Amino acid sequence: MQTAFVLALLMLAVPDVNAQDKSAEVKAVVDKMFDAMRAGDSLSLRSVVTADCALTSLSRNKADSVIVHTSSMQGFIKAVGTPHKEKWDEKIYDVTVSIDEPMAIVWAPYKFYLGETFSHCGVNVFTLTHTKAGWKINAITDTRRKENCP
Repeated sequence: MQTAFVLALLMLAVPDVNAQDKSAEVKAVVDKMFDAMRAGDSLSLRSVVTADCALTSLSRNKADSVIVHTSSMQGFIKAVGTPHKEKWDEKIYDVTVSIDEPMAIVWAPYKFYLGETFSHCGVNVFTLTHTKAGWKINAITDTRRKENCP
């Protein structure tokens, strides 16, 4: 009886390796998107998003009202692939991944730099869908501000 109890406790203490693998897969998709952005590689970027991926940015104006800006992923892909003077470098940290197949959510605070110059910060929220081709980003929502950045 004691042996069964000890085995049950050990099973509870062992992390779910499959969940960790899935979280790593999801995070790798987000990392690939940022690598593509830094490299100006629109083909690589296109490979990690769905055709109808939605982009939404939230910010505040001088009157402290929330501004909601939506844009197309196709426009973003084109902008990434168009040569630009400074590298677009978005650095994420304290990333949290939650999965309920076939959906994953990634919460990632970030700091964005144009080359070496700080531009703005905020939080990214990625919604991913597990497709036959693997995980794909189908929505990105972010906040943007220039102050109160950790």
